[in-house]
Amino acid sequence: MRYFSDNAAPVCPAVLDAIGGANRLDTGYDGDALSRSLDAAFSELFETPVSALWVSTGTAANALALAALCPPHGGIVCHRDSHIQNDECGAPEFYTHGAKLLPAEGDGAKLTPEGVRAVADAIVDDVHRVQPRALSITNATEYGLAYRPDEVGVLGELARERGWGFHMDGARFANAVVHSGASPAALTWRAGVDILSFGFVKNGALSAEALVCFRPELAGLIAVRRKRAGHLLSKGRYLAAQILAMLKDDLWLANARAANASAVAIAAAAGGRLVHPVEANEIFLRATAEEATALRAQGFDFYDWEPGVVRLVTSWDQDAATVAPLARAIAAL
Repeated sequence: MRYFSDNAAPVCPAVLDAIGGANRLDTGYDGDALSRSLDAAFSELFETPVSALWVSTGTAANALALAALCPPHGGIVCHRDSHIQNDECGAPEFYTHGAKLLPAEGDGAKLTPEGVRAVADAIVDDVHRVQPRALSITNATEYGLAYRPDEVGVLGELARERGWGFHMDGARFANAVVHSGASPAALTWRAGVDILSFGFVKNGALSAEALVCFRPELAGLIAVRRKRAGHLLSKGRYLAAQILAMLKDDLWLANARAANASAVAIAAAAGGRLVHPVEANEIFLRATAEEATALRAQGFDFYDWEPGVVRLVTSWDQDAATVAPLARAIAAL
């Protein structure tokens, strides 16, 4: 009955089993066998050599990635509703030692080349002005929209033309992959992405996210910054175990597929109340305060996004039958 956030969902049993399996003597930090196998596992998934590091939070993943791509005197173009702009408590600015976020516009929190250029081209090339040095997008976006490979590609081309680093916040990357039907490679490095924050916690993990570096030399910069920031866990094998369990037999895709399908089932009952198309596991609905109160009185929990709009988030452990009571309640409003 809780649709407040996919962070509220339980941990996937396979992840808990993997943590138990890792509970044995091994090397500390990231020198253990599980951590050392991440590069190969992600290289196979992305069809190219990559370097991968675990971190314990999405905030750390995003901030460390941006610190590797942008100097303290540079700027990071992002959407005005992006997580790094609104929900990281200044972590990107802190980890980069002062880089400035440069918010851009775009429907459904998706950036377009036109929106990015509108911000960047308005900045005079002058020592007194912060110059853009990186671009960051979120896939799926904060409004649950998924980028297609061609949409990422035009942004990647723009970043290359201007010499910027290109970061993707993939807290719900699995959901975007499922919706688009594209390969992980097509949505990332083949489209110009330099670093992906690959989210697992919202998709069934306990405390593990991954940073996937498509320019492997960036991993060395991040590794040092991860230690300096206090994110080099002494028993990192328990994080690596979670990630490997999610990758095994494409569990990460199966979990995202279940969450997406649950969201589609709710959307089908919502009709004209939908604010945005449902392309991942987030649903934004128009509802009056009275209607929201009526839903809560029936035991449903969700987030008041803005006046007249509520957000519901489905998770890996739900299906159409699980969300049917909520769908019926929405249809009856």
